[in-house]
Amino acid sequence: MAEIVRMPKLSDTMTEGVVAEWHKKVGDNIESGELLAEIETDKATMEFESFQEGVLLHIGVEKGQTAPVDSILAILGEKGEDVAKLLKEEKASEAESVEKEDSKPAPTPKPIPAEVKPQPSVSAAPSVPTPTVSSNKSFPSLDSLNSLETKASPLAKKLAEERGINLKFVSGTGTDGRIVKRDIDNFQGSATIQGQESFVDEPVSQMRKVIAQRLAESKFSAPHFYLTVSINMDNSIEARKAINNAINPSKISFNDLVVKAAAVSLKDHPKVNASWYGDFIRYNEHVHIGVAVAVDEGLLVPVIRFTNEKSLTQIGQEVKLLAQKAKDKKLQPEEWEGNTFTISNLGMFGIDEFTAIVNPPDACILAIGGIQQVPVVKNGEIVPGNIMKVTLSCDHRVVDGAVGSAFLNSFKNYLENPVLLLGKQAI
Repeated sequence: MAEIVRMPKLSDTMTEGVVAEWHKKVGDNIESGELLAEIETDKATMEFESFQEGVLLHIGVEKGQTAPVDSILAILGEKGEDVAKLLKEEKASEAESVEKEDSKPAPTPKPIPAEVKPQPSVSAAPSVPTPTVSSNKSFPSLDSLNSLETKASPLAKKLAEERGINLKFVSGTGTDGRIVKRDIDNFQGSATIQGQESFVDEPVSQMRKVIAQRLAESKFSAPHFYLTVSINMDNSIEARKAINNAINPSKISFNDLVVKAAAVSLKDHPKVNASWYGDFIRYNEHVHIGVAVAVDEGLLVPVIRFTNEKSLTQIGQEVKLLAQKAKDKKLQPEEWEGNTFTISNLGMFGIDEFTAIVNPPDACILAIGGIQQVPVVKNGEIVPGNIMKVTLSCDHRVVDGAVGSAFLNSFKNYLENPVLLLGKQAI
């Protein structure tokens, strides 16, 4: 009997998937556990193995197409079995679900208390009358521009239109300076008209859709506030240099020091290592730090688990491995889920400082700027110093200013005195 294979939910935030590749075609025999397709989620492209067995009778989502979770991905059954009835029943079931949803009564608006008078709505900008545009007016085409005050053969005009060439810039070699085909063929100037508008529309990827949705929810539902400190990195620079001279072949980066210092600081201040769940706040006793990684389609946040228990070299190796897997779209769910705190480092891109949007369900995210050599005052004298600015974005429902400040002071202290880290599984 024919069975439906549905679009799987391969991540906690997945609502729809894209078929990146089919490894089977209609008519192929499928064994349970055999690779059926590759599904692109909002975070990675993952292999999907069939839990059923039989002949592949129907493909419901072609390669490159998008479909909601639980929709028909494929149908397996016995060879020659008719799936038309099954598809018809599924379509009827979907229509019934939509009809039930549409028939639900609209929510009753809450009455306005008598003592509160409705205020007039205020727009973000003053209203400006929209000018009326006549429907018979349009921008002149390249063909019409080329026909003005230009002597050219019909073929030359046609070729110029196809190639985006402005005939004003073409010298004619025909009779009385007329532009002919050979003049277009031999034209060496710019093929485009100056000031011509152009654009490219690119479909939104699953990853970008989810990034937009989750960050918008975070920004507009979580009341953010921001705390910034400047950290003198002189001692961290010397410590990193000494460690890298002493170990081989693994080297540590400033990001490894930042991640380690944040992890230890979270153990010192567990109220920052927290999550908002509406009816309760979860204070995590373990430290799983998410490290934001830029990829072609957006941003992924692989997770370093039990970060405070790992050495600097372990952190560095794990960050590199997960970052490469993120760029190759090979991350697995257990590698991007479960973060309790997030770090976003743009220092390597030449950014002095910035603010980041809280990454749910975390209560905080730490934005790391670059190390800048600036004048600083030491012992009453102005001397060169290496300063790094960091900004902690906090969800005010969970973390108050004093709590966030205490965390930042600890973080600053560890980086300005990295010897304090060396006794905590540092190298």
